[in-house]
Amino acid sequence: MQIKDVPQDLYRKLKRHAARQGRTLRDVLLEAVRKEVARAEFRARLARRDPVRLDRPGRALEETRAERDSEIDS
Repeated sequence: MQIKDVPQDLYRKLKRHAARQGRTLRDVLLEAVRKEVARAEFRARLARRDPVRLDRPGRALEETRAERDSEIDS
């Protein structure tokens, strides 16, 4: 795999970043590609899931607290 026409300033930043981590530029770029693929796969899985209604957990928490409070008051 090759990346052509990388702007010189970006190339220098990537090289410095890799050097600060004591890694090769290849390793840094390979990790970045892996993370991007993993993120894309995660977003695809997330898109296939049913949406979660955020009011349900809040309501459940309120009900649980109300039950607890009524038990304490009894």
